[in-house]
Amino acid sequence: MKHPFEYDESQLSLPDQQLHYRLYRNRQATTGRRLLLIHGAGVAGEDTWHMLTAFLTQWSEILVPDLRGAGNSHYPDKQEHAFDVHELVNDMGSLVDHLGWWSFDLGGYSLGGLVSMLLKQRYPDRIGKQYLLESAVLDRPDWQSTVELRRRYSAAAVHLRSTDRDQGIRQFLDTISPNRKVSRQTESVAVSRLARRPLGFAHSLDAVTSAINSIDRDSLLAAQGDVSSFIGGQSVELMHQLHLSLAERMANWHYFMVPGTDHSLPFQKPRQIARIMNEELQRFLETV
Repeated sequence: MKHPFEYDESQLSLPDQQLHYRLYRNRQATTGRRLLLIHGAGVAGEDTWHMLTAFLTQWSEILVPDLRGAGNSHYPDKQEHAFDVHELVNDMGSLVDHLGWWSFDLGGYSLGGLVSMLLKQRYPDRIGKQYLLESAVLDRPDWQSTVELRRRYSAAAVHLRSTDRDQGIRQFLDTISPNRKVSRQTESVAVSRLARRPLGFAHSLDAVTSAINSIDRDSLLAAQGDVSSFIGGQSVELMHQLHLSLAERMANWHYFMVPGTDHSLPFQKPRQIARIMNEELQRFLETV
C-alpha cells in the first residue's frame, strides 16, 4: 500500500554513530504534535512502524529512527560493536535536539519501550503522551523472574554470534512468544527480519540484560507520565497480570490487550493499535 504521508530519510552524524532516521509529515493534521517511535531489538524502524504510521492521524510529524545495531544506522567503521541502553537514550536525545523537538509524544516497542521509559525519566518535561508495546523489563510481575528471562535471551545471543544464527533467532522467538501461532510463512518472515544484522541483534539483547543489573524498575515506573500499554492477547499471562496490576494502582497507566497477536503486535495489528493510539491521545488532551 502507498503510504498516505510524505516522508524523508536522513542521517545524523554523531562521534561514534551514523544515526539513520525517517521523518513522516501529515499535512492534514491540525494538532502540530510530534511523535517519536522507537523500535525493538533486531528489526529496524521502517519495518516495525511503517504500516502503523499510515493510520496515525493525530500527529503532524512522526520520527522513526534506527537504533544502533539495526537498519541503516552504523558505526563509522561499519562494524558491529557492543553498546548499552544509555547510549541508545543519548542517541535519541541528540536526535530530538538536532531536530529542535523540545516537546513530543513518545512510543516504544520491546527494547524501544525501555529506551522510551529511560528517555522520559531523563526529559520529564519534554515528553507528553506515551505508548508502550510489550516493553522490555515489564515482562513479569516478579523481578527475579524478569532477570531469569533475560538470561534466556542472553543464551539466544550466544547462538546469534555463532554459525547457527537461525537457532538463536528461534530460541529468542520461543522465549518471547511461546504461545505464538507458528506457520512456515510467518516464521520465515520473522527469522528473515531478525537475521539481517544478527550481531547487532545480539548486542541489543545483551544491552537489556546488562540494564537489568542497574535499573530500579519501581523508580523508572514512577517517572512515567500518561502511558497506554499494549500487550498481545497470545502473550504470556504473567505479562498481562503485571500490566493489569499497573493499571489498577497507577492512575496514569492504561492497559490494552490486543486480541489475536503475540509479541509481534506492531507487525500483526498496526491498524488496530494505531486506532487506539489516536483515541488515547484525544483522551490525554482532554485531561491536560
